[in-house]
Amino acid sequence: MANPTHRHTRSRRDKRRANWRITPPVIAVCPECQEPKLPHRVCTNCGSYRGRKIIEVVEKEVT
Repeated sequence: MANPTHRHTRSRRDKRRANWRITPPVIAVCPECQEPKLPHRVCTNCGSYRGRKIIEVVEKEVT
């Protein structure tokens, strides 16, 4: 297998690495309780998805 004969420039190296950025997660707003949630997932605050109650959420006791 052949090895590179000539060194690549800094600009070629940096152009290749330009797309290594981290994208932040997309945050949607729950239409029931207006809390932030991940899209296409059940709301962890109220337990609803697409207007229906899917899971029963147990509230934590604050001491």
